[in-house]
Amino acid sequence: MKNSTITPILVTGTHRSGTTWVGKMLAADAMTAYISEPLNVLHRPGVFQAKVKHWYQYICEENESEYLPAFEKLLRFDYHLWDEIRSLRSRRDFLRMGRDFLIFYNGLMRGFRPLLKDPFAVFSTPWFAKRLNCKVVIAVRHPAAFVSSLKRLNWPFDFQDLLDQPLLMRDHLEPDRAQMQSIPREDVIGQAALLWKLIYRSVHAAHERNPDFIVVRHEDLSRDPIPGYRDMYQSLGLEFTRRVEKFILSSSSSENPAELSRKKVHGFKLDSRANVMNWKKRLTVEEIDRIRKMTEEVAPLYYSEAEW
Repeated sequence: MKNSTITPILVTGTHRSGTTWVGKMLAADAMTAYISEPLNVLHRPGVFQAKVKHWYQYICEENESEYLPAFEKLLRFDYHLWDEIRSLRSRRDFLRMGRDFLIFYNGLMRGFRPLLKDPFAVFSTPWFAKRLNCKVVIAVRHPAAFVSSLKRLNWPFDFQDLLDQPLLMRDHLEPDRAQMQSIPREDVIGQAALLWKLIYRSVHAAHERNPDFIVVRHEDLSRDPIPGYRDMYQSLGLEFTRRVEKFILSSSSSENPAELSRKKVHGFKLDSRANVMNWKKRLTVEEIDRIRKMTEEVAPLYYSEAEW
């Protein structure tokens, strides 16, 4: 699929790391089509035809035959309408089909550049760059902020999704097997801290091997979004217009709420500056100390002592 005329963009990172915000802001470019989470286990069949068995599915050359054809179709904006129609179960499904069909139709007819927002691709970034010619953007969020977000939503993570992937374990996570197996099911804090460490250790290694990957801290974008996004637009060959600037300012304005309600977990309009330090209100001192200890192998690569 390596084609110099096609340079899709992949926006990834952990879930709850700001990938939706980053993806939506980059897709404000008039010639970019935003496609959400093909590697989500619950993805829509009209968007992506391959079956995804695990959260954070790892893709490499050894198992790419299961995914490469589906990604090639997706990047050609090949929407599988009849597969989607057969899967419809609700009015919400129908409305989502309409949204996705329009994205794919416009992308195909107008020659848009695909932008994939998918946190679950984070272990597979080298494959996306090599085999799909993707420009890779990786969002990093402070470990305590990430953990506090999962605590607030009471979202556990089942490490069996990682343990059941032999290639992922072999290439990245075998030394962590015992720790993953020992985390109690009800320990959301411990699960989130360990997941953050595993993911961003992998991100750091991938970035060292691929210095053209764009690694951006959620906090830096939140505090001063315009310069950060302008730099990314330039690096990605996107057009940073006045309309784009206004869209970014609207998404991060102090008039927006400081945090989302628990019922609306994927919004992207927040008071970005106020949102940066919400974790200090959500976590106890003991929880922060625990997160810091669990992530101390990796966190200093991204955050200083003063940022705790």
